[in-house]
Amino acid sequence: MIIRIYAILCCLTAFLHVSAQDKLTVIKAKALVDVRKGQLITPVLIYCRQGKIEKVDSGPNIPSDAIIIDLGGKYLLPGLVDAHSHLCHEYQYELEKVAGANIVTETAITDNATRALIGARNARDMLLAGYTTVRDLGNSGENTDVALRDAINKNWLPGPRIYAATRALSPIGGQFSKMTPDARKVLVPKEYSEICGAEEARKAVREAVFNGADCIKVIVNNNQLSLNQEELTAIVQEAKAANLKVAAHATNGDQPALNAINAGVNSIEHGYTLSAPVLKLMAEKGIYLVPTDRTGVDRYQQRIKRALEAGVKIAFGSDMYYYDAQRNRGEVTVSTYHAYSQSGMSNAQILRSATMNSGELVAGPGKIGLLEPGYLADIIAVDEDPLVKVETLEHVVFVMKEGKVVNRCD
Repeated sequence: MIIRIYAILCCLTAFLHVSAQDKLTVIKAKALVDVRKGQLITPVLIYCRQGKIEKVDSGPNIPSDAIIIDLGGKYLLPGLVDAHSHLCHEYQYELEKVAGANIVTETAITDNATRALIGARNARDMLLAGYTTVRDLGNSGENTDVALRDAINKNWLPGPRIYAATRALSPIGGQFSKMTPDARKVLVPKEYSEICGAEEARKAVREAVFNGADCIKVIVNNNQLSLNQEELTAIVQEAKAANLKVAAHATNGDQPALNAINAGVNSIEHGYTLSAPVLKLMAEKGIYLVPTDRTGVDRYQQRIKRALEAGVKIAFGSDMYYYDAQRNRGEVTVSTYHAYSQSGMSNAQILRSATMNSGELVAGPGKIGLLEPGYLADIIAVDEDPLVKVETLEHVVFVMKEGKVVNRCD
């Protein structure tokens, strides 16, 4: 009898859950920002059901049984996407005074449980800032990014949708400065999978897949060390066999990026000094640039201008990992759009980089980054037209992730 009652309750709970998911939700607002075309649709109604967008309309005939969310004079946009984040990675500015202090503090003193909790705090703050999706590219300890992703997916805590890379693949030593052999043996494997040869490269990708990776991050070069063409090709081949995309950290000139491009990666991260011919090749192959820029750096700005001229798709990535006592991770991240403005990108181009482009890079086509039928109902709202004033992104007043309201500031 008890088992039968329990079974009935379970069925009833499931029925109620499905019914709630089936309920039509209609969002009303002053305008929708069509980031693909760089123009407004006004007035607008977005119909959502089961976490996806059914249609975008402006007609008055809303079904009587629909849940209506009236946002009045707000402007609707797709949820923001950060294609280069490090939620479980946090350095301290004051520790920079001592060489290696941040590395030791994070890898030898801070345990994985603490790093996961740091990630949980940052994830919450990113979501409230309007980021409904992030690609987390390593420096997350031993699979804390995967644990954080899974906890968010189970609704244990609030946060953006996470595409996790697990440990980054790298040359000997990862991105750490020179250290003793004993220290390297203990500390480097906590953050990186060191590679020497094509077979080790294949094994490292397989290990990442086994550990739950959604994508692969590879450090192509670090100072004088660089992965060679054979190693990079092996990484991309193995990743593609697992249907995973590859993000390639490539700096210090053209050659590291060229090797990654020839291997067939999906994005070049940073690429601070890429020349026009390399950028043209990226455009021809459909490889994205994830700039991770800061304001006031002329070489960054010139590289963005060359990329725009070459027709390279630019996807926003913050690469934020320092603790800021005045602003949380979401607030710091969203402020980095100023670097794109300084580089000459229009507001429409900036919005595309933060939604449509980054969404397609991270998740593939037709899933996130646009407010169109079939896309996930990741929707944010702001008070002003971001095509005129992109700074309004720093004050998101409404956040919906996959059809569920997670924040509303009326």
